[in-house]
Amino acid sequence: MTEPITASYVQEDDDWKVTVSGSGKELTGRAPGIIAARDRADQLVEKLSPPERSTVVHLLNGSALEFTAAYMTARLTLPEIEPLEVPPPANGKAKEKAAGKPPVPQGKELPKAVDEAKAKKDEPAKTPAKAAQTS
Repeated sequence: MTEPITASYVQEDDDWKVTVSGSGKELTGRAPGIIAARDRADQLVEKLSPPERSTVVHLLNGSALEFTAAYMTARLTLPEIEPLEVPPPANGKAKEKAAGKPPVPQGKELPKAVDEAKAKKDEPAKTPAKAAQTS
């Protein structure tokens, strides 16, 4: 039967101190967060006992539940990041977006003659009566 190994965690300012004890030995280490402290505890456990023969109980303030809650909160909490700033579009693209046309991928543009003919086709044609009124 294997003896359980105990990893006790204590927060000291921004760092965590971890003490691993078992088999009559005790090792200590420090890490800059509870996740790193948990990794450090695994390293210390390997020094005390072969990994396949060890059962480790992680304790925070003497409670495995308290350790698990703190550790899982740290693992599942996303770090705060600054909002992404989207730069304004370049001058040519700003005009295209203002006109309501989506940008055309490079290499897929129509020849200029076809584009001009298409623009003329889209303009409303003046009827002879309207043309006479405006003249």
